Amino acid sequence: MILKVIVVDDEPLAINVLKNYIERVKELQLERTFSNAIDASSYVRDHQVDILFLDINMPLLNGLEFLSTLQTKPFVIMTTAHEEHALKSFELQAIDYLVKPISLPRFFKAVDRVIDLKRGSDSNISAKDVKASIFVKVDKKKLQKIYLDEIMVIESLKDYIRIITPSNKYIIHRTLSSFTDELPKDSFIRIHRSYTIAVDKVSVVEGNSVEIGGIRYTIGRSYLTDAKSRILNNLTD
Repeated sequence: MILKVIVVDDEPLAINVLKNYIERVKELQLERTFSNAIDASSYVRDHQVDILFLDINMPLLNGLEFLSTLQTKPFVIMTTAHEEHALKSFELQAIDYLVKPISLPRFFKAVDRVIDLKRGSDSNISAKDVKASIFVKVDKKKLQKIYLDEIMVIESLKDYIRIITPSNKYIIHRTLSSFTDELPKDSFIRIHRSYTIAVDKVSVVEGNSVEIGGIRYTIGRSYLTDAKSRILNNLTD
């Protein structure tokens, strides 16, 4: 199996790093590199592309804007120096999100995931079937993977947030507003200045509060009408 690859990045050094890594994987064949998304867009429309390594911060058309224009997506692996766009990338069905500088082991892990998916393509596995996840920095060096469908509540702690899942709580340096803006809007809703919740994790609605995982969370007055409508519609679906 040979997978056709293109790289889109406006940094020559970053392209060279990926070219070197790609050459080490016998299943990968680098077809083209591009320094901007506009030229890459024309190429993707007219050629078979199995894997797209895509930077985010580029002139004229950034990587996320480019990704959102693609009707038929190859397997997309984001390559960027900025962690904060990971949620939006996964919402647009990116397979993985590599934060620069990209290590060779981390590159291999992302590629192995795509190869496994391609090998299962006869069973109708595609990029959109991949369980969405996000890597968040939980300390200065550690990136933690969190599956979006495991997130129950995100709680504001001023300049930090606490992400609550059934098994863990993670504190990261982000504001609740910026993090909420990047979450899938059909799955998460802000209910209070201090809380964003996963709509499908609500087990009880009572008055101006909801229960998630056995804990009560107050719905703020300005959020009450919209939040209860969204939550009750989900409970009756």
